[in-house]
Amino acid sequence: MKAMILAAGRGERMRPLTDTLPKPLLEVKGKPLIVWHIERLALSGFSEIIINLGHLGFKIKDFLGDGSRFGIKITYSDEQKSGVLESAGGIKKALPLLGDAPFLLVNGDVFTNYEFDSSFTLKGKLAHLILVPNPPHNASGDFALNASDVQNSAKEMFTFSGIAYYDPLFFKDVSLVKSPLAPFLRQAIEKHKISGEVFNNVWHDIGTQERLKEINDEN
Repeated sequence: MKAMILAAGRGERMRPLTDTLPKPLLEVKGKPLIVWHIERLALSGFSEIIINLGHLGFKIKDFLGDGSRFGIKITYSDEQKSGVLESAGGIKKALPLLGDAPFLLVNGDVFTNYEFDSSFTLKGKLAHLILVPNPPHNASGDFALNASDVQNSAKEMFTFSGIAYYDPLFFKDVSLVKSPLAPFLRQAIEKHKISGEVFNNVWHDIGTQERLKEINDEN
């Protein structure tokens, strides 16, 4: 199984830090966010990672290279000239690199100890979402869960972690234009095509300078 890391975003809420450095290269506990992902992916049996590039993406490519120093192959899907396509559009552009088999997707700006599973099977679903308990900045949550079936709403809601397994067929109706992922997820959820689970361990969305500082100040 291949993995894709979304790393093209501008990181507006992290300015001025992201004026000179792409958000995935910001350091958590002395190591760039994206390196935490790459090292964990390599340990979990992944051998190839696709990374999409947008804002200051050349710095990510210069820093990571071909991935050989991590024992993994890194291929880049470059959106620097065309303009950042957001999550759904960025994944659509990268599909030729990802191939026809299910793949793992992880946001480049989350910090987690979730154990990526290179042998995961979708069991007939189009996607499997990793959900987490709602953090203070997203108290109302994103999705609900009925057994393993993801729902758009219910009494108990959870936050989408930015980690998921996808069948490439999920993106067959996505156009190669700037487009967010959530509307496509909600459409597939209505058709009961999305499964999920709740992850109750370490997970942080590094969306603001304050959150970054909080994590780096933890013991």
